[in-house]
Amino acid sequence: MEFTWYNEINHSNEIEQGDLIPDCPILIPPSNIEIGSEPEIEIKLIDSILLSQSCDLVNNKIQIALVCPYFSLKIFVENLPEIEKSKRAIKKNIDNLKKGFLPGYHLLNKSVENNIQDYIVVDFRNVYGIQIESLRAIAGSLVSRQRLLPPYREHLSQAFARYFMRVGLPQDIIIEGY
Repeated sequence: MEFTWYNEINHSNEIEQGDLIPDCPILIPPSNIEIGSEPEIEIKLIDSILLSQSCDLVNNKIQIALVCPYFSLKIFVENLPEIEKSKRAIKKNIDNLKKGFLPGYHLLNKSVENNIQDYIVVDFRNVYGIQIESLRAIAGSLVSRQRLLPPYREHLSQAFARYFMRVGLPQDIIIEGY
């Protein structure tokens, strides 16, 4: 049995976890903020996926929603370091991405029927907050957008949780005698 990955949403400002919001405006603060000054804020458009829990969004439990950027697998491969661009290294990176061995990223399937022509790579390393009412307005202004469906939405959420809850130890275990 084949499960559908995405559902098309038309002209709706209702938002849920797993919504793909293309060209989402994100505020980028300056690297140095001084009290009393008027900092210059950059606005960047990113293709984003909504990570906040749907129950929090529907019940208005939060004011700021979390989104992460996403891009095509082709872009992911193009941005690999030069030493990882051999066919073998690319295949290994894609395999590791598929297996979840690159915790800063998550792979989503392509869907020609939903006009998603390439696999999607979600970048957990950069998380942005956007005011929910702004996000609803942006979502409502789109003619159509895609929503990730269960169980793939929950798989995305679990992958984000694994990345976010990592604990860096001050020293690795040194195993001797084996």
